[in-house]
Amino acid sequence: MNHDNYPNDYIRGILQSVKTIALVGASQNQARPSWIVMKYLLDRGYDVIPINPGLAGGELLGKKVYGRLSDIPHPVDMVEIFRNSEAAGPITDEALALDPLPKVIWMQLSVRNDAAAEKAEAKGLQVVMDRCPKIEFGRLSGEISWQGVNSRMLSAKKPVLAGKGFQKLSLNRPK
Repeated sequence: MNHDNYPNDYIRGILQSVKTIALVGASQNQARPSWIVMKYLLDRGYDVIPINPGLAGGELLGKKVYGRLSDIPHPVDMVEIFRNSEAAGPITDEALALDPLPKVIWMQLSVRNDAAAEKAEAKGLQVVMDRCPKIEFGRLSGEISWQGVNSRMLSAKKPVLAGKGFQKLSLNRPK
């Protein structure tokens, strides 16, 4: 996989297939990107499990916080890494020790560890580096254009709403 440029279908496929996300590096500070991303993904219907050893046993956005990936009592589809590039290696190793394996390792913006990605891909996992799932969801659904950001997605088709209430778009857009 070329980790410098991901096809839209690759990212869309991941975001449509995962349901449970372990967010490593979750913060209780509402100004931190990890808190904002966790809230956004929860609002979009994902089951986000916060991982933070310092907050383990507590709650964050109504979800129980775990200290390590191995503490989660059920399988996860994706491990999202909100730590630095060096820490992504050991976190990926911990994810690769889970049974069953997650489907995806996702490293946040500015996080890139090619050795960790190689290990994960060798075990059959999909890997995304230096990307944010919140931004990618917003870009692929069209929500990001509400803020005037160019989503690089052109379509004359009406966007698909994700449900009732507050206006949210789904990823079920034309390709």
